[in-house]
Amino acid sequence: MIGSPPFLLVPRRTFILALATLLAACGDTAKLPVEAGIGPEPVLPPPDSRLFPTVNIAPARGWPNGETPTAAEGTEVVAFAGDLDHPRWLFVLPNGDVLVAETNRPPKQEKGFRDYLAGWFMSRAGAGGDSADRITLLRDTDGDGVADQRSVFLDELHSPFGMALVDGWFYVANADALVRFPYEEGADRITEAGETVTALPGGPINHHWTKSLIASPDGSSLYVGVGSNSNVGENGLDKEEGRAAIWKIDRESDAAGVFASGLRNPVGMAWEPETGVLWTAVNERDEIGSDLVPDYMTSVNEGDFYGWPYSYYGQILDTRVQPQKPDLVRTARVPDYALGAHTASLGLSNAEGNRLPARFSNGMFVGQHGSWNRKPHSGYKVIFVPFEDGRPSGPPLDLLTGFLSPDKEALGRPVGVAVDTAGGLLVADDVGDIVWRVSKARDTD
Repeated sequence: MIGSPPFLLVPRRTFILALATLLAACGDTAKLPVEAGIGPEPVLPPPDSRLFPTVNIAPARGWPNGETPTAAEGTEVVAFAGDLDHPRWLFVLPNGDVLVAETNRPPKQEKGFRDYLAGWFMSRAGAGGDSADRITLLRDTDGDGVADQRSVFLDELHSPFGMALVDGWFYVANADALVRFPYEEGADRITEAGETVTALPGGPINHHWTKSLIASPDGSSLYVGVGSNSNVGENGLDKEEGRAAIWKIDRESDAAGVFASGLRNPVGMAWEPETGVLWTAVNERDEIGSDLVPDYMTSVNEGDFYGWPYSYYGQILDTRVQPQKPDLVRTARVPDYALGAHTASLGLSNAEGNRLPARFSNGMFVGQHGSWNRKPHSGYKVIFVPFEDGRPSGPPLDLLTGFLSPDKEALGRPVGVAVDTAGGLLVADDVGDIVWRVSKARDTD
């Protein structure tokens, strides 16, 4: 229990280590290549439910000096900024300044055995430290693609994640509330006190704690991604009120409500520029096999329901969830484009404004944080999904790879992605503690 003397904690830690080793040896191995779970019509085999789920963690190692990810042909990558503290999310200001949320999950107020075990796994994967609770400003004054100035833009936040700027107000989605601060263009720090716009689901569990944020193109509304409080409702559906959803907040009245639901963990959000439709990247459920369930990206309309926790990929029932709601499941929408089972697809940015080679000109960039519930690993890269007429139009292209070492340690893990004002793609790497910048190679036309 919390507060136990150290000599009582030693057996528990030893037991957790032994159990973690046992779990790593259990579980299934994928029968399909990860590519089978990618695209508009992924292969969806029967679920493989076991007493012990698949656990296959890539231990966090970090980048050796001088090493970088591998950039796609015709592009190159440099460290835009390093020595950060768990950089997770990015926002580019109109003047070109780059904001990075240095953040981690808030401390849990309630802890049971499952929490201790999960904490051990997160620590091994590079996500177990305290949260810096700040947003750092990075500035490239000479235009060479590397930040040469940095400052603390905002601090004393509460596990901040999503950011937006509208009409002189800078918005931050903390783990439990949407807050705003007055902003002046070119400022390298905000010193005025913020104010709460609306509370967001938080509480003692706060399983999916990140709260992503995007403003509508006209600035009238804000959208917040709120993940579930569990894998498939095992903490009680009363703990899921307002979760597994995208919220919409009216900026004039601050009125807030659910825009779309049944989205287990909607993280990255982006506007598709041709159609003006909102898209999101969603982490689907775990523990029913290495081949299920593919994460996905999808367009989202007001009132849409995507099945969680009762069903996945439309109306495929998850029998672990009882009682079912058949009338609701019949309304579940099939996602537009699968991104591979357990890839942990988090970051999402449309391609607008980038100056990479032409094959990256129309579509969506996706940051795939990487799997823990699949053998072999999946994700651990940044991909590009090409679009045509506002819809995905082909298989994804690898843009940035090499985040796993040959011995399957995580040198880095990509999270947020954003196109900067000079046309490069920025990638937050929360294991490498680096923001990478991908640009067109200098020796290409």
